[in-house]
Amino acid sequence: MTHQTVQTWAPTAAPILSEKTFAEAAASYIEHGGDVRFIDPIIEYFGNRPLASIYPFDVRQMALTLFPTQSNATRNRQALTPARAVINHGYERGWCNLIRIKKLKEDPAKPRQPASAVWMHAFIRRCTKDRLPHLAALVLFMAQTAARVSEAIELRWRDVDLASRRALLAKTKTGRNSVRHLTDELAARLRDLRGEAGDDDRVFRFTNRHSVNERIKAVCRRAEISYKSSHLCGRHTFATTAIELGADIRTAMEAGDWKSASVFLGIYVHPRLNSGRMVADRFNAVQFDVTI
Repeated sequence: MTHQTVQTWAPTAAPILSEKTFAEAAASYIEHGGDVRFIDPIIEYFGNRPLASIYPFDVRQMALTLFPTQSNATRNRQALTPARAVINHGYERGWCNLIRIKKLKEDPAKPRQPASAVWMHAFIRRCTKDRLPHLAALVLFMAQTAARVSEAIELRWRDVDLASRRALLAKTKTGRNSVRHLTDELAARLRDLRGEAGDDDRVFRFTNRHSVNERIKAVCRRAEISYKSSHLCGRHTFATTAIELGADIRTAMEAGDWKSASVFLGIYVHPRLNSGRMVADRFNAVQFDVTI
């Protein structure tokens, strides 16, 4: 009599997950080069809770608890994104399962227009009237070089070569020094500012980006023009103006030290409000008359 062996299949046992806590995973994440911004309140919130016990619902509740009145954009940026990064790091180390954390729905961003030539003229004229030459030069510098306000206020006279009309931005956000070229108007304004300043002195005298924006806001109020932050009248204005003046995308990106074309075009280059009329007027200059 032949005996047959019957094989039975038992369900695979669930993997034994580590008891590592969120705080321990966050410490490992930071140790291995993770971004430390915004992470402290999240560590305080989850603390010693086991990493494997945290689910997407818990992360969204954390965002709502830490930022009860802020927008979903802020919650996504300062809560969900860093928490997701820590949990993903824990998954890579075998401490938890991979979970999918969806972003909270964000309201459409309000359209923002960069500084036009008319706005710049009104702003600088008001600065002249208020005897604020350093602020006028700073805003013009950001608009014509795409320097970030944090980079511009750190600029020292030793890094400015007025003869060759160049300025060196040290330790930029991209992690490397960046040369920016100055227009004749900007170089002339900087010559007027130099005076008896030493090589180690700040070119624009400001030490804090918040004070820059407060000054810009006050000047805009007195000039009766719309307020534009340092970032909007700086990098946004540079990108939009460079493209309008005919610079190709790669050249404009190189001049302003952008690395991503999608970021450059999707965020910094703005169509003007009358873009349809402008394009139509340019077509007026093209002759399509093929009448025989």
